[in-house]
Amino acid sequence: MATEEIDPRFADLDAWSLASAMEAMWEGQLAAVAAIGHALPSITAATEAAKAALGDRGRIVYVGAGTSGRVAVQDGAELMPTFAWPSERVHFIVAGGDSAFVTSVEGAEDDVDDAVRQVNAARLTPHDVVIAVAASGTTPFTVAALQQAGSCGAVTIGIANNPGTALLEAARFPILVETGRELIAGSTRMKAGTAQKVVLNLISSGIMLRFGRVYRGMMVNMQPTNAKLKRRAEATVAPQIAHCDPSQAASSLEQAEGDIKRAVLLALGIGKDDAETILRRCDGNLRRIFAELAKEPDRNSKAPATRRQAGAVEP
Repeated sequence: MATEEIDPRFADLDAWSLASAMEAMWEGQLAAVAAIGHALPSITAATEAAKAALGDRGRIVYVGAGTSGRVAVQDGAELMPTFAWPSERVHFIVAGGDSAFVTSVEGAEDDVDDAVRQVNAARLTPHDVVIAVAASGTTPFTVAALQQAGSCGAVTIGIANNPGTALLEAARFPILVETGRELIAGSTRMKAGTAQKVVLNLISSGIMLRFGRVYRGMMVNMQPTNAKLKRRAEATVAPQIAHCDPSQAASSLEQAEGDIKRAVLLALGIGKDDAETILRRCDGNLRRIFAELAKEPDRNSKAPATRRQAGAVEP
């Protein structure tokens, strides 16, 4: 496997000047990111399938062992604060359990029985999306977990850095990112890990785009849980979307209990009950909401102008 091989170009890396070593490692990171380009069609197909399956109750389930498992956990943990994705709709299946998040658990990545147990305990359904990550593509725990998830009918996505491996064969949506040999042989926290994190970023962010949790490049499902996020929420409502003054944005957010989308509608003069109705009808998607409001100018005189200003029509 390429990720385990020694690269002769860097056999004396430890004897190089630190400046030269740093430059070589940096170039390796750039190469890892560049390698993702070839996988974009596969990443896109997996993301579209994930969104379709998840609906309003499916879970995003991350699977991995060792470095790959910790990279996966990092991506999943960020969905809640960034997109307000419900915590009950994120699940982790990691070799060695929770303790493996910060420490290495001896032999855990070979424990096929534990992989099957964890998958069965998760009670997966066809609405769940399982994303399994392994640099080698052969990690027994991760392969077994993905195979078991597939037998439960879940959408299975496999991310690996070596071709022709068991993980990719087990996945309904295989994603291969060939990052090649590591500068430090076998240290997949470097090139392979960087590529894995980018791929996971793309998939999870793409899912949130399709769910309308991003509008005009802004995190409109974000919860303002601290002073910085409160200021960001007010700026999103006031000059960015509703085009009202800051005090009105703050008042609307208070009435909406921090919900940015609801606050936008209140700031536009839409009543609470009507705002709730249209949010439900449009699945909380602001583009769809503005398109619908523009068809009913008598109901809200600001709606057509707001739609033009906010760019409700996709390019």
